[in-house]
Amino acid sequence: MAVPKRKWSKARSRRGRSHYKVQTPGLTTCPQCKTLKLAHHVCKQCGYYKGREVVATEGA
Repeated sequence: MAVPKRKWSKARSRRGRSHYKVQTPGLTTCPQCKTLKLAHHVCKQCGYYKGREVVATEGA
């Protein structure tokens, strides 16, 4: 079984983790109701995706 020959330094370990961070979600405006929604997701307000109704909403 392979075993590391030397211990990795703390700086080297932390340098590898430098890109693990929280990112902001990709928000776009819905073309139907003009509210913010997640990109490539059905709009929670109106239920439309790519110009057609996918989910029937209670208000409509």
